[in-house]
Amino acid sequence: MVIAILAILGLAWGSFVNALVWRLHEQASSKSHVANSKDLSILNGRSMCPNCRHTLAVPDLVPLFSWLALRGKCRYCHKPISVQYPLVEALTAIIFIVSYLLWPLTLSGAASLAIFGLWLAIVVPLMALALYDLKWGLLPNWLVLALAVIAIVQAIVAIASASDPLKSLAYHLIAVAIGGGLFYLIFVISNGKWIGGGDVKLGLVLGLIAATPGKAILLLFLAALAGTFASLPLLVTKKLKRSSSIPFGPFLILATVLVVLFGQAIINWYTSLFTLG
Repeated sequence: MVIAILAILGLAWGSFVNALVWRLHEQASSKSHVANSKDLSILNGRSMCPNCRHTLAVPDLVPLFSWLALRGKCRYCHKPISVQYPLVEALTAIIFIVSYLLWPLTLSGAASLAIFGLWLAIVVPLMALALYDLKWGLLPNWLVLALAVIAIVQAIVAIASASDPLKSLAYHLIAVAIGGGLFYLIFVISNGKWIGGGDVKLGLVLGLIAATPGKAILLLFLAALAGTFASLPLLVTKKLKRSSSIPFGPFLILATVLVVLFGQAIINWYTSLFTLG
C-alpha cells in the first residue's frame, strides 16, 4: 500500500517537475510563444502542449499513462512529445519507492518520519535542477533557493532530534563548508571557467543535505567520478572536445541521492578495509 502511494506521488511530482522546468524556461525566454504571461504561472497556469500550446484536458494529464496511451504524441497537433516527460515521471516515482525501501534510518517516530518526508520533498527540486541543467546548462536561483529552504528545515529536525544536537550542528556546518568551499575555491582559481556560480550555491545546499563531513566528501568524490565516466566515452568518440563543458549539476544530484541512501554504508565499508582483525 505504501509503495503504491509513493508510486502515485512520485509520478505526480515528476509531472510537476516537467511542467515547472518548462514554465521557468519559458518565463526566462524572451522568445516565448505564450502570449499571456499568466498562462506560464507556476500556480495558476493551465497545462498545455509544449508544441502547439493547446490547453490539455484531464485525460491528457495522467502521468506516464497519458503519454503511453497517446503513443508519445499530442492529441491536438499530433507532434511528438519528448520521451523526457515519461522518463522524469517514472524516475521520480522510482526514487520515491527506492528511498522508502532502502532508507538507512528506522522509520519510526515523528522526527524520523518527518526527515524522510522532507527528503521526498527535496527530491522534487533536485529533479528539476538536474533536468534544467541538462537541457540548458543552468541552475536557476529560484530552484536552488527552494531546495535550500527544504534542506534547512530537514537539518533543523535532524539536529533537534539528534542524541547530541551540538555535535550534529557542527557536522552539518562542516559539511556545508566542504560542499560549497571546494567549489568556491575552484570557481575563484578558474575565474568561473571550470564551474559556474550555480554549482557553488548548489554545493552549499547539498553539503547541508549530506549532513556529515564524511558524506560531503563522498558526495564530491562520487560526483567527480560519475562526471569522469560520463565524459570519457564522449571524448573518445570525439563528441566532446577537451575545451567543451558539460553540466555538472546532474552528477552532483545523482551523487546526493546515492550518498543519502548508501553513504554511511559506503563509508563503513571503506573504513573496514583499514580495520585490523
